[in-house]
Amino acid sequence: MTRTETKERNRRALLKAARQIVTRDGHRARLEEIAERAGLTTGAVYSLFGSKNGLLIALVTDYLGPHYEGVKQAVPADLDLLEAIDAFARFYAHTCADPEALRHLSFETSLQDVALRDPQLQAKLATSIQAHEQRLAALFTDRTHQGDTVTARQAQRLATALRALLAGLSQRVVLGLAEQAPEHYFAETARALATAQVLGPP
Repeated sequence: MTRTETKERNRRALLKAARQIVTRDGHRARLEEIAERAGLTTGAVYSLFGSKNGLLIALVTDYLGPHYEGVKQAVPADLDLLEAIDAFARFYAHTCADPEALRHLSFETSLQDVALRDPQLQAKLATSIQAHEQRLAALFTDRTHQGDTVTARQAQRLATALRALLAGLSQRVVLGLAEQAPEHYFAETARALATAQVLGPP
């Protein structure tokens, strides 16, 4: 194994361990335990990420990236706006049925717990979420809707509203706080946001 391959293997091991420990312990997650879980030393953390905070920041990026790729594949470019919203909402509904959905929610909540106690990490998490919304907005930009073309400004407003709606609904479903919510309920609720009031002027 080359030095580059070893570094990447160690990086992935630390990210996996950090996710497990942060999910369990939140802001009380200890760097020593993360390194031990990965089969490495704390020195490896400092070498690869610079600090515990650097590791957690990388964890944020590592978590959101694959999620966006899944969204992108679920929303083909040839759909109009309502069809794209429908596909996006059904993707969210599908994630609720994932056997790992509760663990994913636990991790998200724990990561937010850590971020709220660390201004640097909070800023990084906010930036990552905003970047995710911008990439999501790009998926809706230039799609047709009621004879018009959705502008980047309109798509950004829609993306913010959709993400808030579907993330909240998904949390309630995963926690068992909502009644049975099939895919079509997610889709119909999401499509209801495609109004002039939400989209606003071009």
